[in-house]
Amino acid sequence: MTLFMAFVMQFSFAQEKTVSGMVTSASDGLPLPGVSIVVKGTTRGVQTDFDGKYSIDVSVGETLAFSFVSMKRTEVVIGASNTYNVAMEEDVASLDEVIVLGYSSKGVEEVTGSSVQISGDQIAGVPSVTIDQALQGKVAGLQISQSSGTPGSTQDIRIRGLSSLASSNEPLYVIDGVPIVNSNVSGSTNVSSLSPLAAISSQDIASMTVLKDASATAAYGARGSNGVIVITTKRGQSGRTQFNFSSQVGFQNDAFMKREVLSGADRLALQKEALVNSYGAGYGVTLDNAIQFAVNNRLVPAATLDYNGEDYNWSDLIKNENALQQNFSFSASGGNENGSFYASFGYNKTEATVIGSDFERLNGTFNFNRKLRDNLDFTTSMNVSNTTQDPILEQGSYFSNPFITRYLMNPFNNPYNEDGTENIDLLFGSLHNTLYVSKHSISRNKLLRGISNTKLDWTLMEGLVFSNRIALDFQLTEYRNYRNRHEGDAAPINGSSQLSDNKNYNWVYQSSLGYDFKLGNKHNLNVMALFEYQKNERLYLFGYGENFPADGLTNINSASAAFEAGSFYQDWYNVSYLGLLNYNYGGKYVLDGTVRREGSSRFAPNNRFGTFGSVGAAWNIHREGFMSGSVFNTLRLRSSYGITGNNAVGLNAYQALLSYGADYDSNGGAIPSQFGNQDLTWEKAENMDVGLSFGLFENRLSGSFTYFNRRTYDLLQSVPLSPTTSFTSQDRNLGEMTNKGIEAELSYDIIRTQNFTWNLGGNFATVKNEVTELAIGADGEPIDPLAGSSYKSTVVGLPASAWNMRTWAGVDPATGAPTWYVNGVDGDVTSNYNSAARAFQADASALPTYSGGVSTRISYKGFFADANIYFAGGHKIYEQFAQFYLRTNSFTLGSYNGATELLDRWQQPGDVTDVPKLSWAGADNFHATSSRHLYDGDYIRLKNVSIGYELPSQYASAIGVDGLTLTLRGNNVGTWVKDKGLKLDPEVRANGYTELTTPPVESYSLSVNIKF
Repeated sequence: MTLFMAFVMQFSFAQEKTVSGMVTSASDGLPLPGVSIVVKGTTRGVQTDFDGKYSIDVSVGETLAFSFVSMKRTEVVIGASNTYNVAMEEDVASLDEVIVLGYSSKGVEEVTGSSVQISGDQIAGVPSVTIDQALQGKVAGLQISQSSGTPGSTQDIRIRGLSSLASSNEPLYVIDGVPIVNSNVSGSTNVSSLSPLAAISSQDIASMTVLKDASATAAYGARGSNGVIVITTKRGQSGRTQFNFSSQVGFQNDAFMKREVLSGADRLALQKEALVNSYGAGYGVTLDNAIQFAVNNRLVPAATLDYNGEDYNWSDLIKNENALQQNFSFSASGGNENGSFYASFGYNKTEATVIGSDFERLNGTFNFNRKLRDNLDFTTSMNVSNTTQDPILEQGSYFSNPFITRYLMNPFNNPYNEDGTENIDLLFGSLHNTLYVSKHSISRNKLLRGISNTKLDWTLMEGLVFSNRIALDFQLTEYRNYRNRHEGDAAPINGSSQLSDNKNYNWVYQSSLGYDFKLGNKHNLNVMALFEYQKNERLYLFGYGENFPADGLTNINSASAAFEAGSFYQDWYNVSYLGLLNYNYGGKYVLDGTVRREGSSRFAPNNRFGTFGSVGAAWNIHREGFMSGSVFNTLRLRSSYGITGNNAVGLNAYQALLSYGADYDSNGGAIPSQFGNQDLTWEKAENMDVGLSFGLFENRLSGSFTYFNRRTYDLLQSVPLSPTTSFTSQDRNLGEMTNKGIEAELSYDIIRTQNFTWNLGGNFATVKNEVTELAIGADGEPIDPLAGSSYKSTVVGLPASAWNMRTWAGVDPATGAPTWYVNGVDGDVTSNYNSAARAFQADASALPTYSGGVSTRISYKGFFADANIYFAGGHKIYEQFAQFYLRTNSFTLGSYNGATELLDRWQQPGDVTDVPKLSWAGADNFHATSSRHLYDGDYIRLKNVSIGYELPSQYASAIGVDGLTLTLRGNNVGTWVKDKGLKLDPEVRANGYTELTTPPVESYSLSVNIKF
């Protein structure tokens, strides 16, 4: 009876009541919408409204728990009052950066490897079609160059330099924990490339993490040798549904293009001079009668005599000035303690800076997280996009390449007829009228991409999680190319049409068991075992036809001749077993280890599996007792060592093959096509990395320094075979090379007050590449994999693919003849090109040996300004197309057009110049491969400049929105080159050649971002 009465009395005090209040931020007093409020120990809960207000039914004595992202959890015990206002404080510990490593995520103080993470906000602001462009200049040791400025094109990316001679040097891409295939999906190698990353909107990216050393990349085993780029997409957040609309509109033009061509008048003057220099003495040719002489001897068209001084500026005609750039995105995100979602829709339309090439993308994303039970979490995501790119012929010296027209079209040619139509009866030279070709032909890449990623986490007990994930990536690329029957490459065959379908299906299954636990109070351990299976299938179908009976017919079934069809199927798979261990003692000492056993179908069964792994350690010195009172907020020393690999060889490289399909009296046949090598196996990389990171004065000054040394051995390369084998080469594991360097990052808050901040940061990296071993030939000497090239060689002791060519000695002031050093270095010179020896050039690397970036941000009461600079250098760039527009004879002056540098030619004894004497019939080899056309590649580029205004929350609330940001941004707004002879854009592909392709673009855009 006493117990019952006590219970009743206690229950009577626990009266039901409704309490309410407002939740604000302690730092600025502003309301916090979406704060999760639950009655501790039960599942009842609410979220704060838009203005931070809440109301909930509770009992006296119960506890309310308030939680919000990046805020300290706050608890309130209900008493007599009916109103409870809460000011939540920032949780500094939770604000520590979490590094997404793909298979796992770790706090920044738990990581022993070298990695850099870029937030989604930094990526979303960059006006680029492919998301990887946003990384340029932001990560030490990461070198990015555009293969083309055509929207959607692939990027050349190298992490810590060149790691392979013959295999891929591209990093592995991982999206939401799943390795993906990211090779060029363009339907032809002759036209603009197309990156699969162009199918993903930058607005949907939460972060991108660059993993550089073995401790960071060893979890990816065989494919981590070239580094890893981990992409994490956005997920829903708890709270009321938040909508976000982003609009970015702007225009773009070529960023750097200093190469100018001759006007008609200048070209005519040089023609006369070249004719006089060749024929004057023997034929009585003078400047006055030179053109008449050339016409009489059919050296130039008769229409040359009719030139009236009017120029036709083909360079401007092929440009698309102020190309329009549009990008729109709308997203919604919300949820509660049991689940959340993120959904978005985006549209991008970007015009290229050259006629005939545009880009368009529609994309949609849906990510959903749900707690099915207390111990069962379900996550799924879907990203679908439809991308259309109009590529151009820009990957070679094709007559319909618009850039060939820009530099080589004779300015005497009138591009239009009197009625305004395009002139296809050009009188001078053999180039096509690109204006007509672009208008009446079709070139199109279409990429339909769907990425699905589903994961189920089952918590078996506290800290022990069993996870299963399946991911699908389907890429359907359609390439269509119709070449008209009147002008261009297909005119002689009365038009042609080509269509190809390329289906690439990649699926990955992962199953893992992870256990996060403690031993005592200070021993923290995390272990994981993971199984991964990846399979890739590719099906290619192709059709072709020629000879169209009428205009307007563009499909293959309307063709009448030369029908062709073809198809092939490829597949490969990887199987991996992974073990991860991470241990830290009291947050001070960190140890981790990774072991991955991986098998690839690219190798013979007896060599299919390889074992890779790493060990790493870190010391969080700032957590030691003796650091108490120190100016250091962070001081970390870390080190790692490990083995990674590379398997990027042909799918059947290990097999002896016969190729079927040979035509033998109209019957099928087979021929031996590959020698094979059953001993072929993984290329391997041994990585060592040591780093120190620090933060001082409340992290006002922070940075890191790193030294790395990577040795790649068992290099996969093609080795020449004896002609008696009937094969030219065989893939083998031979050779070795190293990459060494340092990386430094530094950031300083020059001013840091409540209303005004100014930050300055930068990064710098060096890399020294050296070949240390090559395959040995029959003569006992190392075999140069590039033997036969007039540009490069690969030899022991120098960088791979080092520039090796004749050395330019200048123009002889007495005769005007070009000269080269006889021994290839110095001393005696010769005008006989074939008598000069080849030599390795100073700064022989085609890849930058140093690179870095500088950034600054200023903010004041909602106003902000940003600037980012990227620089690279220590390498050489070769202007390969100088062989077309810098010849001193009729090839340039008669058939095509020349660069304005020809105006600086030698004319009389005593002239000092680097352009020889003009001679119509001459053959001085001035255009041939030599250091005359090799330039210092050092450059600095002002990548991004932006100014904007973020409306303070109280004012945004007054107009009915959660946030409003306006940003005016410029991209690639300035470029400085060290070598004034370098006229084309210095941002070239990893091969080191300037090419006649769309250069990187200079763009200006206005962005509006609204949250509501």
